[in-house]
Amino acid sequence: MAPGVARRARRRVRGAPPAGSRGRSAEDWWWDRLAPSGSGYHLLQSDSMLLVLPGPGPARARAHRRVARRSQRLPPLGARAAAAKARPRPAPAPVPAPPQAPDPGWGDRIPLEILLQIFGLLVAVDGPMPFLGRAARVCRRWHEAASQPALWHTVTLSPPLAGRPTKGGAKAGGAKAEEKLLASLECLMPSRFSQLQKLTLIHWKSQVHSVLKLVSESCPRLTFLKLSDCHGVTPDTLIMLARACPQLHSLDIQHSMVESTAMVSFLEEVGPRMRKLWLTYNSQTTAILGALLGSCCPQLQVLEVSSGINPNNTPLQLPVEALQKGCPQLQVLRLLNLMWLPKPSGRVGTPGPGFPNLEELCLAGPTCSFVSDEALGRLLRGSPNLRLLDLRGCARITPAGLCDLPCQELQQLHLGLYGMSDRLTLAKEGSPLLTHKWCHTLRELDLSGQGFSEKDLEQALAVFSGAPGHSHASLCSLNLRGTRVTPSTVSSVISSCPGLLYLNLESCRCLPRGLKRAYRGPEEVRWCLEQLLTSPPSPS
Repeated sequence: MAPGVARRARRRVRGAPPAGSRGRSAEDWWWDRLAPSGSGYHLLQSDSMLLVLPGPGPARARAHRRVARRSQRLPPLGARAAAAKARPRPAPAPVPAPPQAPDPGWGDRIPLEILLQIFGLLVAVDGPMPFLGRAARVCRRWHEAASQPALWHTVTLSPPLAGRPTKGGAKAGGAKAEEKLLASLECLMPSRFSQLQKLTLIHWKSQVHSVLKLVSESCPRLTFLKLSDCHGVTPDTLIMLARACPQLHSLDIQHSMVESTAMVSFLEEVGPRMRKLWLTYNSQTTAILGALLGSCCPQLQVLEVSSGINPNNTPLQLPVEALQKGCPQLQVLRLLNLMWLPKPSGRVGTPGPGFPNLEELCLAGPTCSFVSDEALGRLLRGSPNLRLLDLRGCARITPAGLCDLPCQELQQLHLGLYGMSDRLTLAKEGSPLLTHKWCHTLRELDLSGQGFSEKDLEQALAVFSGAPGHSHASLCSLNLRGTRVTPSTVSSVISSCPGLLYLNLESCRCLPRGLKRAYRGPEEVRWCLEQLLTSPPSPS
């Protein structure tokens, strides 16, 4: 018995793990696999990511905790009895560990160039505020990255309490919010706004002059300024800004109260470098347009005049030929939601020089529009490069008048009549003239509300089928809402235009029930075609 017991005891000792050793966990195994000892890399762990960084790293906290737990673990009962019998020996003096600096965290170890790229992506989507203000409070490295002027090229400033009622009244609360934000801008602008290019001010009532003064002192690269619902803009303020910002070429004052004298002085000061201008039609607009007609901004490329929150019922008289002479480089002209009529050209009737570079003309407005074929011909005289023509609401325009226009490469044509009265006399024929002229370039076509007959629409849309050897697949948006289009015509258009992404068939009386809706995307358009081909026609 004794030899067998001895052999079993030897087997147990031979198979037992060494004293003081423990099995490695899966976490330790992966940790050493990703950054093995001596590889020149170390790991940094945060709440949501694990970074592998070059260079020696700090000791892992869990290793220290494991050593501490081992030192605090009590020995077995037999070992304690043997230790009690043994004579106590003096313990060796502990070697002091070298002091370690506190770990600043993974955010402070990312290179500044990488942080700038990450912040730049976020700023491009959501703007610099409030993200950069919050990121600057994370650590020193993030503060350094958030303070780079390259990230502050587009800024929107709006008092936080603008438009909200407070205990002291909305006006008093807004004034305090403007003063508080102004105090912050006095510290931020000199260091962060040196490369600012686009600035938008919203709901500034009392401190707009002080803000623009700071901008003139700290933002020499400003190119675009938008004032939305701002009051108290004086001539001195705009002139100071025009002189301090030599690259300023675009101004948007829609829905803001700006005196005409201030705008005229600004346009005269800016002069030839003015490129883009957005205005709201009111009693001050006539004086501003007079300055443009006087050739104070000969390089103007974009001009937009729209109605404000309270529409002005007084028609705007626009001298077309004078505008063509004063702004010969105009590329975009928008007269939105306002009644306007061309001023008579005079007894001689000398035609104007036209807009040779015009690419977009938008005259969308109310039902009672005064735009006629004659007025449209005067506007688009000498404009062969027109790409977008928006005539929504212009019920007096006829297909024959459109066919006589000099533009040959039109890509977007909008002729929708929304909310029109049934008493209007609409043309029932002539739509084939439009598609025959621009079928090779047209990408968007809007005929909603037009009174063309079923046969006329069938002939017009059959052009997109084309003859063999011709490509008419450029059409990607078609609006036939409220028209008399038939199922066979719609099927032919969908089959001939594989790139069609938007199709509006709402309120089309000749179509079966269940198909009178808008289709967005190729899948929905293809589903509409399948339904038209498989479903029998049903009465509306």
